Amino acid sequence: MANLKQEKLIKAFKEILKAECYGSQGEIVDALKSQNFDNISQSKVSRMLSKFGAVRTRNARGDMVYCLPPELGMPTAKSPLKQLVLDIVHNNVMVIIRTSPGAAQLIARLLDSLSQKDGVLGTIAGDDTIFIAPADVSEIEDLRQRVEDLFENV
Repeated sequence: MANLKQEKLIKAFKEILKAECYGSQGEIVDALKSQNFDNISQSKVSRMLSKFGAVRTRNARGDMVYCLPPELGMPTAKSPLKQLVLDIVHNNVMVIIRTSPGAAQLIARLLDSLSQKDGVLGTIAGDDTIFIAPADVSEIEDLRQRVEDLFENV
């Protein structure tokens, strides 16, 4: 019985995000409660957003809303990320990746799994742009190439 309730909750949650009209976790909680999911809390919604890789992006009306990425969940080596990456360049200080709208946070999550020995000090992601701080700027072209190869092999 509990599994059936959980499956219904997940289905309702995904449908709410597909509507792309909820800009806060509180709005998502209210929407779920209106569908008789009475025991839902903001912290539960927060965990679900993280679990399914939801991101905040602008909808067609220009409002910031939560939505699901093209693939539901954490990126893996088998995910079709290559088609989400539009451009990878550097300016001798940072590597900049331009992505499809709404995809930057998803891709940055994968890049954050790299370490300093891989040349990545850290990332900052917006909606469609990722800044990668290199561990060593003297090796920035190597890092750019390594990141490009990462998405070529996906």
